[in-house]
Amino acid sequence: MSFISNHKKVERNATLLLGLSFVVVTIGGLVEIAPLFYLENTIEKVSGVRPYSPLELAGRNIYVREGCYVCHSQMIRPLRDEVERYGPYSLAAESMYDHPFQWGSKRTGPDLARVGARYSDEWHVDHLADPRSVVPASIMPKYGFLLDSRLDGENSEALLVANRRVGVPYTDEMIENAVADFAAQADPDSDYEEMQARYPKAQVRNFDGQPALTEMDALVAYLQMLGTLVDFSTFNPDASR
Repeated sequence: MSFISNHKKVERNATLLLGLSFVVVTIGGLVEIAPLFYLENTIEKVSGVRPYSPLELAGRNIYVREGCYVCHSQMIRPLRDEVERYGPYSLAAESMYDHPFQWGSKRTGPDLARVGARYSDEWHVDHLADPRSVVPASIMPKYGFLLDSRLDGENSEALLVANRRVGVPYTDEMIENAVADFAAQADPDSDYEEMQARYPKAQVRNFDGQPALTEMDALVAYLQMLGTLVDFSTFNPDASR
């Protein structure tokens, strides 16, 4: 009863209620904000993780633009059913170059953190153009217009500069070669060796099967690299700390 009596005193005294509320909010704010100052210490260094290539970055921007994160998460939790279905649980380092991250908030569709290399390019193109042609029960909208939306990569340099300003370690060399690297990744007949040296494990091919470079190429290139950078057959969580 004494607790209830004291609580009534707080509720009836506006000044006291305001003061105590301020104290609670301050403590809660410090608990949430203070760890951000030590963020670099909380992200493990993992071999293989690199910034997105210009083409992958363009595809990621399309992914965000079309709201794919609304129905698909990119965060596999360390639970048995999650790991058995989607693969190794997500690492903080895998999202360290995401602005914003794509963890999502719900799963109308499956998690995409490890979707890379699970399906062929043709499957992805068919699925994006007409989802129900490969997944009859899908409620995903059609994105066939991506095949008709051409990309020239002229803004690739600006995109890399913008991402470097928020902490992504793009080098001057990467920025200078951004437009060329953008085109090289979608052209298997190009001189793409230098691009791959800058972006290890970058996949090179005509992703959508069309003569022109399109938004579909970029989006499929992005999807095909998700979860492929870290070699989990040799990854040791303890060694990365």
